[in-house]
Amino acid sequence: MSLKITDECINCDVCEPECPNQAISMGDTIYVIDPSRCTECVGHFDEPQCVQVCPVECIPVDPLHTETREQLLIKYQGLQALVRAPQASGA
Repeated sequence: MSLKITDECINCDVCEPECPNQAISMGDTIYVIDPSRCTECVGHFDEPQCVQVCPVECIPVDPLHTETREQLLIKYQGLQALVRAPQASGA
């Protein structure tokens, strides 16, 4: 499952730097989560870091983007391969 940020977001800026996959960015009015990059921190942490730091608890699971833990792990592995690819080509 991917997470989403609801309209209760107060733009406090604490979630964006906590995301290890850089899935969080500023949207038109509030922060948004890119479901193609969100792994709920699977592969990095035991719990989603954005949820841990959110002071208004406005980051629930997005029912439109449901994934199993195994699918999230595969997504994490794919994202990690993309991160490593530029380093490998520059060697």
